[in-house]
Amino acid sequence: MTRIRDIDVLRGFAVCGIMVVNTWQHTAGAVEDRVPTTADWLVENLAQSRFYPVFSFLFGVGVVLFLRSAAGRTPLPRAALLRRLAVLAGFGLLHRLLNPGEVLLPYALSGALLLLPASFLPRWAVLAAGTGATAWAVLFHAGGVWLIPGLCLLGMAVTLYAPPPRLLAPVFAVSAAAAVALVVWWRYLWAHPETFEFPFTVSVYPLTGLAAATAYCTGVLLWLRHRPGSLGVLESLGRTALTMYLSGTVIILAARPLLVPDLTRWSVFALAAVALVAQAAFARWWLARYRHGPLEWVWRCLTWWELVPNRRAVHRTAEDLGG
Repeated sequence: MTRIRDIDVLRGFAVCGIMVVNTWQHTAGAVEDRVPTTADWLVENLAQSRFYPVFSFLFGVGVVLFLRSAAGRTPLPRAALLRRLAVLAGFGLLHRLLNPGEVLLPYALSGALLLLPASFLPRWAVLAAGTGATAWAVLFHAGGVWLIPGLCLLGMAVTLYAPPPRLLAPVFAVSAAAAVALVVWWRYLWAHPETFEFPFTVSVYPLTGLAAATAYCTGVLLWLRHRPGSLGVLESLGRTALTMYLSGTVIILAARPLLVPDLTRWSVFALAAVALVAQAAFARWWLARYRHGPLEWVWRCLTWWELVPNRRAVHRTAEDLGG
């Protein structure tokens, strides 16, 4: 998978899912002794732990693509990558003032401590390291933030290997079936607490998230193969993912006092939908005038330590000129 448009669409898709999950976490987490609702079930079984793996994987993809692009601009592309990661860490530190559970800082640290050294390795070694790190996180840490390093490495490895598109359909079929089976298994385990005494039982939930994330991504890519122009909204969100992710936190925290009293949690979906529509409209408007999103442009300028041109050229028509 090397097409930039595919990556932008997947990143935009992940932005949508993250918005739903983050809204739910900030809302449900504020309710003591909450009674589970249908909305909770939908988030827990269809969204939670399904979208940050997509971001993690795509982060690894982005590192490889950045190094390839930077190689044509500077003799020290890895130094440029390190600057880029340092700026991302700065965004993450600032974001932590609002959202202590944010992931930009872990991404930046994973990039500097793992992905940068891994860029010197052969692709088979990157794949082996990513597989091992992901398995370790699933088996011994029940997933969570520990999945980020392994998934980033896997994103690097897949980009380096560039598997053919014909694999999308079989991977989608297998991962979708596995996700459904694992959801059923997890619900059974949750209904029988005594089963949690068995070794590695808690690994079922992160495996469920990984299988669903794989099915979601391959499903979106298959859709793009058949209807390539149908997901432009997701592409716009993906191209401004950093701006959308950080502004999403502000929206959620501002609306939180209105969401917490809703014990049904359906307002989570309502807020996420309204916010995403507004963000998508802004992204489309902005990208029609500028090459990079607002924070993406700041990130690029600080990475290269220069003022990067951003405004698109405006072609004036005869009507504009009064002709």
